[in-house]
Amino acid sequence: MDVDAFVLTHRGTWDRLNELIGRRRSLTGAEVDELVELYQRVSTHLSILRSASTNLPDSLLIGRLSSLVARARSVVTGAHAPLSSSFTRFWTVSFPVVAYRSWRWWAGTAAAFFAVVLIIAFWVANNPEVQSAVGTPSDIEQLVNHDVASYYSEHPAAAFALQVWVNNSWVSAQCIALAVVLGLPIPLILFQNAANLGLIAGLMFQAGKGGLLVGLLAPHGLLELTAVFLAGATGMRLGWSVISPGDRPRGQVLAEQGRAVVSVAVGLVGVLLVSGLIEALVTPSPMPTFLRVGIGIVAEAAFLAYIGYFGRRALKAGETGDIEDAPDVVPTG
Repeated sequence: MDVDAFVLTHRGTWDRLNELIGRRRSLTGAEVDELVELYQRVSTHLSILRSASTNLPDSLLIGRLSSLVARARSVVTGAHAPLSSSFTRFWTVSFPVVAYRSWRWWAGTAAAFFAVVLIIAFWVANNPEVQSAVGTPSDIEQLVNHDVASYYSEHPAAAFALQVWVNNSWVSAQCIALAVVLGLPIPLILFQNAANLGLIAGLMFQAGKGGLLVGLLAPHGLLELTAVFLAGATGMRLGWSVISPGDRPRGQVLAEQGRAVVSVAVGLVGVLLVSGLIEALVTPSPMPTFLRVGIGIVAEAAFLAYIGYFGRRALKAGETGDIEDAPDVVPTG
């Protein structure tokens, strides 16, 4: 795309829109119609430029056009978009496209997590010395024969759902909040959780209780861990954008990724609420194991399908998950 030619072709339109915005209190009827038409036209220009943003030599251009479109939009609408419109956009564009764009980070985080779980589980299950260091035989027997299963049924369902939701939201919030320090502590947090899961898995499988553990973890764990992986991946990706911003200015990339992190943080509240309800209502239920596990698989498949469908569609439309009309950089003049 020849940006210079694009600017030369459309600068007159942009200047005219800016002029009409400046005279918004004294426009004639024809000029109001012209302003609406120019607003729509310049919005299209902005979308085209954003889709080619990696090749732009002047990163301030998008910022200036974003500001112009935002000002025109406030004149045309006279108010912010309805809450229902913002809500719909968030769940069909902002959240899924951010998750979809970060799938490589997401998948890599999941692969590393499960690798740690498997290694530690195998190590614990095949080393009596390690098991002795973990606890006495009676302690381990209490854990594998009682504590793991009773954890999911010893509290009322409503209270347990809230407890699980708060705990999982806190783990995800930590991953996201640590993005401000380049995401460096996030691998440690994920490693600690993977190590704990690997330890319990090793003890349970060594005691012949592996099927019980899978039946208890799979219903809610698939969706829950996916949310944690997404949170960790988004936080680490923000940190990496500071280290390696690519061809765009570091401030522009950091602003975009920072707003993406906020979208993920809000979206995961809903995702973790669903996993918490499954953990409280389905995991301890008397339903057959295959049915409980099936519910977990369906929930996970539904979430992945949701991200895949809406995320791919939004990406093809040139969306980044950023807020509408948000400048990529702050205009300096």
